[in-house]
Order: sequence, then C-alpha cells, then structure tokens
Amino acid sequence: MADTFPSNSLKRPHDDLHNNEGAQKKVRSNNGSPAPVAGANVVNKPDVSKILADARARAAAAAARLKAGTNGVTTPPQTSSLGLASSAMSKLEQIKARVAATMAKTSGVSEQRTASPVFQFDDGAFQAKGGLGTQLHPALMENAKQEFRPSKSNQAVQSKADQTSKLGKAKKQLDLSLPDPTETRTNPYFDASLGSHTATLKARNRRDLAFNAKGKYIQQGAALRRQRALEEIKLRIAATSKKALEKGDPSEKNFIILPPPDVEWWDENIVKGKDYGSVGDDGSGFDLVSPDTIITRYVQHPVLLEPPSASQMPAPRPMFLTPKEQAKLRRQKRMENLKEHQTKVRLGLLPPDPPKVKLKNMMRVLGEDAVKDPTAVEAKVNREIAERAQKHNQMNQDRKLTKEEKHEKLEQKKAQDAAKGVYLTVYKIDSLANGRHLFKIGKNAEQMSGTGLCLSSPAFSLVLFESGEHSVKAYKKLMLNRIDWTENSIPAVREGNQKARAAWLESLDAEGNLKDLSSNKITLLFEGQQKDRAFRKWGSKSVETDKEAMDVLARARMENFWTQAKNVP
Repeated sequence: MADTFPSNSLKRPHDDLHNNEGAQKKVRSNNGSPAPVAGANVVNKPDVSKILADARARAAAAAARLKAGTNGVTTPPQTSSLGLASSAMSKLEQIKARVAATMAKTSGVSEQRTASPVFQFDDGAFQAKGGLGTQLHPALMENAKQEFRPSKSNQAVQSKADQTSKLGKAKKQLDLSLPDPTETRTNPYFDASLGSHTATLKARNRRDLAFNAKGKYIQQGAALRRQRALEEIKLRIAATSKKALEKGDPSEKNFIILPPPDVEWWDENIVKGKDYGSVGDDGSGFDLVSPDTIITRYVQHPVLLEPPSASQMPAPRPMFLTPKEQAKLRRQKRMENLKEHQTKVRLGLLPPDPPKVKLKNMMRVLGEDAVKDPTAVEAKVNREIAERAQKHNQMNQDRKLTKEEKHEKLEQKKAQDAAKGVYLTVYKIDSLANGRHLFKIGKNAEQMSGTGLCLSSPAFSLVLFESGEHSVKAYKKLMLNRIDWTENSIPAVREGNQKARAAWLESLDAEGNLKDLSSNKITLLFEGQQKDRAFRKWGSKSVETDKEAMDVLARARMENFWTQAKNVP
C-alpha cells in the first residue's frame, strides 16, 4: 500500500482513482487553455452536495478496503500497522483537500467562455486567464475586463436576486453631495483651465421668486408710445423745413459771408490765448521760446515741385520752310535715293530697271523696231504706260488707312490733345425748345470725346463741356457761331417709343403753334483749364427747381455755375 500511495503530497494523483467511469483525456484548445468537455453545462453551477456525497462514498470504500486487508492477513509488527494507518490518514486528508479546492473553484465561477477560463476581479467582474492558468499581461487586463463583463441579462437576473435577498433591509439613499473642493484641487489630474466654477465647485444658489409690480409693463408701453409720437413729430418738422428750403432761393446761401474766427488756423500754435486780445503791441502773447513752439532757428527747405502746367506744355513747333526750300529738299532727297539705287544695280544687287518708253521718245529708244511696225510698237508702249499708272495708283491705295485705322488715329490724337490739359467751357442758353439744337449739342460732344452735362430747367439751360484744347475750340465755334439759336422747327415724327419730354423742351406751345425763339441767345459764362475731369461721360438731365439743379451739380462741385447763370441777364 505504501508503494501505491507515495508520500509526496505535491504530486497530483491520476484521475482514474476518483472517476473510473467515462474517463477521457482533456483536449487543449489552440488558444493555450483547455477546452471544456463537450456536453457540459457551462452556465449552471455544479451540485456541491453531490460532490460531497461522492467524496464521502469514496472515503468509506477506501476505509473498508483497508479494514478487509488487515483482517485477511497475519498481523504485522506494530511498526508496520502504524505506517499503514498514517498513510490511510494522509490519503483521506488529500481527498478532503481536493474536495475543498474543487468547491472553492466551482463556487466562484458564474460564467465560462469556450476560448479560455476566467477569474474574478476585486470588484466582482470576471477576466480571462492565459494558457496553462497563467495571468494576463497588465496591458491586456482592461480589454479582458471589458470583454468578460457579465451581460445585461445576467446583470438583471443578479440584481433581481439581490433585491429578493434584501427585502427586509432598508433602501440605501443615493449620495448626491459634491466632492470636497480641496481634494479636487489637489488631484494631479485636475485641469485648472476648465474655469473657476469647476475649480471652486460651488453649489448652485437657488433664486427666489421676484414678482413684478402691478402696472409695470403698462407704464413701459405708454413710455414707448410717447417716444414714438415724439419721433414722428420730429420727422414732420424736418420735412416741413426741407420743403421751405426748397421753395427759397438756394443761391443766397453761397453769398453768405461768415464772420472771421477768433484765431486763424495758421496762428493757433503760436498765440497763447484763445483770441488775438491776449497779444500785446510789444509782441507779448506769442509762444516763441518754449520747446514746443513751431518757430525755431532752423530753416525748412521744402521739396521743389514742378508746376502742374509743366507736363502740359506743348512741344516746340518746327520751323516752317518756304515752298522753294521744300522743293529743294525734296529734290536733294530724291537724288540721294537714285544714286543709291544705281550703285546697287552696278554691283549686281538689284536687276536693272526696264526702259521707260513714252510716245515722245518711242522712235529714239526703239529705233528700227518702230520703223518696221509702228502700230505694234505704239500699242506696246501704251500698255506699259497703263501698267505704270495702275502700279502707281495701287501703291497709293495701299498707303491709305482703313476705316478702323482712321478711327484709331483720330482717337489717339484726341487722347494726346487731352493729355496736354483739360479745358472747360460753360454756356447759358435761354431756351432749348428746338429739338435740333439739343441733338447737335449732344452729338458733337460725343464725337469730340468730351464729357460734361446739359442741364435744362424752365428758366434756362446750362451746358458744361470739358475736353482737350483742340476739341474745346471746335465746340466753342459750334456753340457761338455755327448754330442759329433763333431758329425753330416742327419736330420730326418718328416711329417707336419716344421718351416723354418736359413742356419747356417742346417746340410747340399748348395751342400747337411754334414757339417764338427770336429772343433766344447763348452766353459764354466760363472758359479755362482745370486739373482733372469732373464728369465721367456726357449726359443730359431735366430739372424743375433750382434745388434739384444744385444737387445735380454738387456731385461735380460745380454748383457755383448755376448761381452765376442766374445772376447773368
């Protein structure tokens, strides 16, 4: 018996000693952990009472076998019986230890996975072990913890079991108190950039109810209505004053002389007081010696600037030659070209020119050929003459400019003329009732690349034209000499939509008769040079009041011409 049960308790005995029926070799899975036995229930807990009964039965069978062995043989010496008894007791202790270990393992496991066995965390959760019962790496503990968490259904069953087991106990209240602020601030993971409200963790203060007094919003509504009524009154007063100003003479404002200021702007940094009363006869009252004064011993030399007209000065005109001098220069130039051509022919660079045969030198040049058949020679000479004339005319046609080239050259000359300086002329016309006059004014202004405005009113019309010097001179001749302003004609009837014209621009009166323009005249109000163009293009506009005319001219800062035209008879 001593040989059957060795004394080394650390060696695990064979499983056939405990379970002789259905013994089979455990199959190990590819994951390194032993696979569960097929058909075993991995969800339900093992029956502990059955395991204990089986263990007690095996222990009783072992004791009976020992007792039967002692009864059937001769009694051994005292020392051998003591050894057998001690070995039997050691076997019983091993069996009890194994049963206790099995119960401890099976009582703690609530759920098993097919891939690997699990063990329990400190907080009650389960985690998988590695192969051969080894622990997992710490880096994989969190993933295994999340993977082997009990399912929601198992948690619900467990929570229901806990509730049934704790029916008689008092229900525990949820702790909603905030953590200690000091502990929160001393936490090494606390982020102070989240805000002061997070750092202090102050509790939310409950606000008391505040009731509005009776009639509060009624008073506010009444105040808003009074304010709106005051604003409407102000708008009506402003509109009334604006109409009164339009009815008055706006030209009177341009002649109001403002009183002189207390101190001129060029003396503000020198005079100590607020007016010239603080300046004495001896020169006291001026700030001339303080460090902040603008009067110093240094002399300021300003940068020399060219006058604005320097870039607009016309180029010096060449000296004109007399007709004899011009012919002499032409003859000399042609002689030089002829000598150069003869030299090239002599050197063989150019072919010689054919003889220039005419009717008067035909007999001398051709000689015998002219005597033999004079008719044929004469026809040949006439053909050569016609060819030379056609070649000459073709060369002249090639040198002529096309319509586009002529237009481009004309525009280039106009631009060069305007680059020398922009000139402005202003005309006052008593009446523009004749439509032809209005057409000539606008058409010629556009053809001369001029800019400006034709402003018509019931009292008179004002024409402002700006362009280069040459165009302004041509337009001045048109306005003062070429157009007959006393002429009136019946307007031409044209098909299509015609813009409605003002009554003072119609050539016919209310009765259908032509208006009398015998006293109509034009006056030149202004002629001179300006720095830049005041208008972008040519246009025409009709106004009914002086206020509208002043507003239109104010955009170009030329409203003074309207005031001047009203004062000119």
